[in-house]
Amino acid sequence: MDTLDLARWQFAITTVYHFFFVPVTISLVAITAGLQTAWYRTGKDKYLRLTKFYGKLFLINIAMGVVTGLVQEFQFGMNWSDYSRFVGDVFGAPLALEGLLAFFVESTFIGLWIFGWDRLPKKVHLACIWMVVLGTQLSAYFILAANSWMQNPVGFRYNAERGRAELTGIWAVLTNKVVLVTFPHTIFAAFMVGGAFVAGVAIWHLVRRPGVDTGAFRTALRLGAVIVIVAGAGVALSGDQQGKVMTEVQPMKMAAAEALYESEKPASFSVFTIGTLDGSREIFSVKVPYLLSFLATGHFDSEVQGINNLQQAYEKLYGPGSYNPNVPLTYWTFRLMIGVGMASVGLAVLLLWMTRRGREPHRLLIWLALPLPLLPLAANVFGWVFTETGRQPWLVFGLLPTSAGVSPGTTSGEVLTSLIGFTLLYGVLAVVEVKLMFKSIRAGLPGAAGTPGDPTRPDSDDDGSAEAEADAKPLSFAY
Repeated sequence: MDTLDLARWQFAITTVYHFFFVPVTISLVAITAGLQTAWYRTGKDKYLRLTKFYGKLFLINIAMGVVTGLVQEFQFGMNWSDYSRFVGDVFGAPLALEGLLAFFVESTFIGLWIFGWDRLPKKVHLACIWMVVLGTQLSAYFILAANSWMQNPVGFRYNAERGRAELTGIWAVLTNKVVLVTFPHTIFAAFMVGGAFVAGVAIWHLVRRPGVDTGAFRTALRLGAVIVIVAGAGVALSGDQQGKVMTEVQPMKMAAAEALYESEKPASFSVFTIGTLDGSREIFSVKVPYLLSFLATGHFDSEVQGINNLQQAYEKLYGPGSYNPNVPLTYWTFRLMIGVGMASVGLAVLLLWMTRRGREPHRLLIWLALPLPLLPLAANVFGWVFTETGRQPWLVFGLLPTSAGVSPGTTSGEVLTSLIGFTLLYGVLAVVEVKLMFKSIRAGLPGAAGTPGDPTRPDSDDDGSAEAEADAKPLSFAY
């Protein structure tokens, strides 16, 4: 493997690893804020205990996410310096907004929330966690705006003398048609992960510890399942819009996602396709007539361009070379994203049905505790792999090929050494993350109001007085 291949592998490993924590952080902080709001409005003790329980899991996750996220910036300078030089003037604006505005809000108010339980008025303390939610949303938007520029570059001019793109309109970058559809799709997908995580943890406690905090974890289970279902509907609707925009700005990605080699009018949706190993042609396919035309354009009789036709057009536009992404990888990650996501919604519906009208969860549900959160997380990862590999061979679509972005002075040995080092380090961090999460999950809910040392106290829906709430065990995050 040459330097380019190794650099791509390292970026893929570190990026996907970091992304494991992103959807959990985005969604779990909002769910925690919702639980705290429910406690503030109702005074019910179970909402306070659930807030502290899931809030602690959120903080463990965000700490690991911040650590792994910092590595991404180092990679731009280490392995992708030519890419950084090309996009730096454009990327500087949204990433500066993310760091100076979004991350500042997020980190400031998360500190106030952690240490303000016994020091701030309840309303002010509640506002702090909602400010953290705002910070995570803004952070996601600014980062997605930068990534969307790679998919559809706007608001810039190319400086041939310096060989780089220069920003001409930050508003054009922030309102890129790609980010406007990608942001809601990503947020809804993140909430599928968070809802499934909340429900999965609740299942484990309800089945393994029957009679302990049953009312609280039953509420968490059903809340998580509802979030997965609602967010799944949002993913489907926003994904439909995203597919139409993708067809407009990156028709080759849509063609590869469907293994559509020749243009069709109307175009059929491929349910299952077997092609050659190199992805150059179709061997066998099962298709739904007219459906791809509608998904791509909103009309059942529209033409959708094929891989071979686009390859010829790109050769005329950009010069000789292959402009095809890895078709088998793009095709199957697209379907795994959809299929695994739909499976997680189906499991959420099953959970609601099996716990309807006060029914106790069946012991067999314990087998859903682990796969339930992992399914939407896997769908998120498949989606991002599809998004990034489907853009190939471009780093910035139509402007900068991937082969031109790697650092010219970096050797294969240097990249391989750092690749092995990062992989081993991330393996250790994964063990630490999992042990901390499992330890906190097994510990159960913190002590109830007036009983700070009793995590096994049966749940109560009785309203707690202000004095009892003040006596509740404060949240602690020391390891």
